[in-house]
Amino acid sequence: MLTLNHINWSTPEGVPILRDLSLEIGDNALTVITGPNGGGKTTLAKVIVGLLRPSGGSILLDGEDITELDVTGRARKGISYAFQQPVRFKGLTVHDLLELGSGGTLSDTQVCALLSKVGLCARDYKDREVNASLSGGEIKRIEIASVLARDSRLVIFDEPEAGIDLWSFSGLIQAFEEMKNSHKASQIIISHQERILEVADRIVVVENGKVARDGSREEILPTLTSVAACPIGRDNLGERL
Repeated sequence: MLTLNHINWSTPEGVPILRDLSLEIGDNALTVITGPNGGGKTTLAKVIVGLLRPSGGSILLDGEDITELDVTGRARKGISYAFQQPVRFKGLTVHDLLELGSGGTLSDTQVCALLSKVGLCARDYKDREVNASLSGGEIKRIEIASVLARDSRLVIFDEPEAGIDLWSFSGLIQAFEEMKNSHKASQIIISHQERILEVADRIVVVENGKVARDGSREEILPTLTSVAACPIGRDNLGERL
């Protein structure tokens, strides 16, 4: 259980982004956080993972206060973060990256199994460099495979649909559903994409730095039809929604 109590965060210039935000994320569930651009969604994700430190409030993981832990400390507690734009590493192979994610040594069989889960052929990818030769969809899938290798308790994906093609997006949806059905980790996905919202167990709408709505998919999804309230992306997968 992840518990956020009265979280506040402001920019260095003093502009408030998160305003007394409280939220609980249960175990083994897929939660989608959505809402208008600029509402604080990505900031919230970075606060949870430890990239940003809140100016007020506390963060508990299974009752343990982790507010003062940095990103490395939280990673050791089982919190993983998949960036909106994954980092590329010249000279590092896909096999190397998956081993770094796992924290140990992986056999070719294990690497093959991880890549297969995200729809990639290990024979074609395990020895490739994680560099600009990979497409947006490929690097997204490889990053998700590295998250799967970590055996995390909580995984956060920030707009995983950004910049990828339709075919790769369908594979991402399958990977999210497989993670949800395995009950091995809770997932938080920051997204406006309707097909991601449709596989959520729970939808949280964040507006103006606060939780505006929170409930099951069945409760919240029908209320998101108003573009002014919360634009839902359908086909423009390459655009920031």
